[in-house]
Amino acid sequence: MIDDTLLPDECTTMAEVRAGVDAVDRELIALLERRFGYMRAAARIKMDRSAVRDEARKQAVIAAATADARARGLPDDAIAALWEELVEASIAYEFREWDRLRGPG
Repeated sequence: MIDDTLLPDECTTMAEVRAGVDAVDRELIALLERRFGYMRAAARIKMDRSAVRDEARKQAVIAAATADARARGLPDDAIAALWEELVEASIAYEFREWDRLRGPG
């Protein structure tokens, strides 16, 4: 259970389903806050602005998420698309943080 909500298979009403979705959304935002915190750390650690975009790492992250989704029976094409957006947003955020810390390169 998340935030005293029922697990999906325990739900019997749409109100319970919506409460569960809302709770999961709050959890996802908290996890994204943590993920973007790692992007701030990366911006602080990387001395060269050109190191922010790492296409090999991007592809590895998307491939790992897609494989995990497939193993869990989730729509891997949808997860791949979501992770593409997530990683690109993370890169853009890291660039902004790098520039904030050091000035545009």
